[in-house]
Amino acid sequence: MFTGIVEELGEVTAVETLDDACRFRLRGPVVTEGAKHGDSIAVNGVCLTVVDHEGDEFTADVMAETLNRSSLGALEAGSRVNLERPMAVGDRLGGHIVQGHVDGTGEILERKPSENWEIVKISLPADLTRYVVEKGSITVDGISLTVVDAGPDHFTVSLIPTTLDLTTLGHKQPGDPVNLEVDVIAKYVERMLGDRAQGATR
Repeated sequence: MFTGIVEELGEVTAVETLDDACRFRLRGPVVTEGAKHGDSIAVNGVCLTVVDHEGDEFTADVMAETLNRSSLGALEAGSRVNLERPMAVGDRLGGHIVQGHVDGTGEILERKPSENWEIVKISLPADLTRYVVEKGSITVDGISLTVVDAGPDHFTVSLIPTTLDLTTLGHKQPGDPVNLEVDVIAKYVERMLGDRAQGATR
């Protein structure tokens, strides 16, 4: 379980392409401190398992399912990535509940800079539209953000200087893909209401 508060902007140092998977080597001095085999680290919002750890680098295997459902397949050596370790019991929940299970990908459509913040417009897959509401929470590349405006096929977020400086959203441009995870609470509510409705019609 994560909170969507990125701990550091890491870097992909190597990508090994396998038959139906990829093995990434990533550098992140903060998230690798005390890391061990089997630990979880969120990479651009995708929960990955540490395979090996040496110095300030770790490796993680990414299966075809994850590559197909996320933007990790577009990463190459030198790519910057958002990194976050799982929250510990008793930690402050600074963002919102993030599972590290990407629901789909969007695309940066537009950036509108202002003096103290920047508005970013992102495309939204049709099957995720019902989960995204104005002032609700959404995870973009592992970053917990508040939805400013929710349209039929897009949404906007407002980014403060800290987010622009310390995450991938400070560098991504129109056309670049991003990983999206909607608020898991919305999905549970939908399921419970659907089950209740089905029970009432029996």
